[in-house]
Amino acid sequence: MSNSIDGRRPWAEEVPEGRLINRGHPAGDLLEAYDWTVLRRGVGGLLLECRLPETCLDPQRQLFGGFTGAYVDLVALYASRTDANPPAGFQSTINMRVDYFEPICDGTFNIEGRVLNRRGKNRLISVQIRQSETTAVYGLVTLRDTGE
Repeated sequence: MSNSIDGRRPWAEEVPEGRLINRGHPAGDLLEAYDWTVLRRGVGGLLLECRLPETCLDPQRQLFGGFTGAYVDLVALYASRTDANPPAGFQSTINMRVDYFEPICDGTFNIEGRVLNRRGKNRLISVQIRQSETTAVYGLVTLRDTGE
């Protein structure tokens, strides 16, 4: 399995300060992750400010539930790279749980990803999506470093 497009990873090349990712990543482009602002990045976690793209809205102008998992998964992958001992290779999501508490509405929201536990090649990551001060979504993701 390749972790690139034609051997390249344009989304990871020379990412500007304050950004998480460049254009060119399929899930990142869908979520417009190239426009997210990194508010905090430290050992074991990161905090992002995001805007909800028009293409991810349901008919009630809320985040379509199926796209929520894409946010949780993408942020978990990047949060795991902030670990004191970051993964060396491609990471595979082996389990993901998403709890929905409030709808994410059109506008700005924050996502925080934190490394909770590491054992061998596996990492457990928490992801919280907050709108204002309200936790709207809580996710837990187990990632495995495949070494590729």
